[in-house]
Amino acid sequence: MQFSTSRLALAALLALATVGAQAADWSDTSIGYRYGSKFAEPFGENTIHKSIIDLNHVSGYSYGTNFFNADFLVSDKSDPSSPGSSNGATEVYIVYRHTLDLSKVSGSKLSWGVIRNLGLTAGFDVNVKDDAGYNSRKRMLVAGPTMMFDVPGFLNVSLLELWESNAPYNEFTRSGVSRYSYDAHPMLTAAWSIPLIKGVPLTFEGFANFIAGKGKNEFGGETAPETNIDAQIMYDAGTLMGAPGKFKVGFEYQYWKNKFGNSYKGAAGDGAFAKTPMIRAEYHF
Repeated sequence: MQFSTSRLALAALLALATVGAQAADWSDTSIGYRYGSKFAEPFGENTIHKSIIDLNHVSGYSYGTNFFNADFLVSDKSDPSSPGSSNGATEVYIVYRHTLDLSKVSGSKLSWGVIRNLGLTAGFDVNVKDDAGYNSRKRMLVAGPTMMFDVPGFLNVSLLELWESNAPYNEFTRSGVSRYSYDAHPMLTAAWSIPLIKGVPLTFEGFANFIAGKGKNEFGGETAPETNIDAQIMYDAGTLMGAPGKFKVGFEYQYWKNKFGNSYKGAAGDGAFAKTPMIRAEYHF
């Protein structure tokens, strides 16, 4: 791993510590692992094997909720760390969201019909990847309104504006571009965790992002709208050991069309259209 990745991992831990330092009314933290053999990367392969370790934290306090996730991704040689290398690329991807609960802030009940509550969400995405080609250094701020639906578990839908930039630098060719800002663009996003069968510890979980095109990329090409749906069916195996909520296993599927805004019908090819089944396990503490 390059030093920049180590610094980003340290920043992730500091951010999580900051979140945890707040006076939380409730919280859930987990370490997870998932694996699949059909990951894809634009301009590359669509049969990449990846192992992903994640650190996840969600908590609620007097005026809202925090969500934090850090993924550490390790590819096989189909997504090499350098040209011709048998070592796979590595990546750290971090997401943070804060949702302000407007009912709690205003002291008024903001619910009607299927809408349980309203909120305002803001946060960021940041990543670093060391690979043979693009070497992403993404930075993105997000903000917008959130609707919370009245369902078992939760279903939140947000309309967020995205301010994204990147500064890829290929350390093998010693070439790159200065940090480049895409056009501000909207994203309709949903996140959910819903029980499937009463009395059976199965949940349907995941997120869906529908992202508009972001203008021209840093090389002058047009970007495409992208769809990223990641859904899981998880079984609470902790119930078998008298520790419900502690250990979950399940299956996950990711559908990612026009990955990172690269059209799969153009030069990015099939690598810009991922259809990835995975196995997943989580330990909660």
